Amino acid sequence: MATLGLIGSGHIGSTLARLAVNAGLDVVLSNSRGPQTLSGLVDELGPRARAATPAQAAAAGDWVVVTIPVAAVATVPREPLAGKTVIDTGNYWAPRDGTIPELEARELTDSELLQRHLAEAHVVKAFNNINYQHLRALPRPVGAADRTALPIAGNNPGAKRHAAELLSLLGYDSVDMGPLTESWRSQVGNPAFCAPYAVTKDDRYLNQPAAPASAAEINAALASARR
Repeated sequence: MATLGLIGSGHIGSTLARLAVNAGLDVVLSNSRGPQTLSGLVDELGPRARAATPAQAAAAGDWVVVTIPVAAVATVPREPLAGKTVIDTGNYWAPRDGTIPELEARELTDSELLQRHLAEAHVVKAFNNINYQHLRALPRPVGAADRTALPIAGNNPGAKRHAAELLSLLGYDSVDMGPLTESWRSQVGNPAFCAPYAVTKDDRYLNQPAAPASAAEINAALASARR
């Protein structure tokens, strides 16, 4: 059975772990605080899940999700990720990450920053534009009329196909934004960020029912983004 490795097990990481277990995948979780801090989540997820170090999760995964603050990109292990599809859920936010001049100047996207660190891996941006509660609520079977689409971006066509396979297993269609240079289109401040999946974006939106976004709707939101 295929395995999803997770470097970072916060809201998005733990939600992806739940979806993966529900889809019949094995899951290896990790975080910066050590495997022992994940025992409760592993117990909840059941026998398909185990906790490990980031390097072990990287080595175990057929897909590996990096879901950590952008400021921590340099801590991601390189060697075990060589040749693998690495899915980046990050969103640069200076108040949390500190000011990163290349990102402030828009010389790079944050996924390009991760790709530079992981020169031998294939980074794909995904899962960064949806709130974890909606991510957990919206999976649907292939072909369902209300199946939700999520944008992806990456430089390697094979890696994007591989990432799209994971999205489909977890219950989502995908929309190709193009290379990592275009991944900003699904990030904070752009029309494809969170709004397509929620009724409102005010302070109460986390408690509102999620509204599925079709591939056509996401394409329209991406097209309306302006840098």
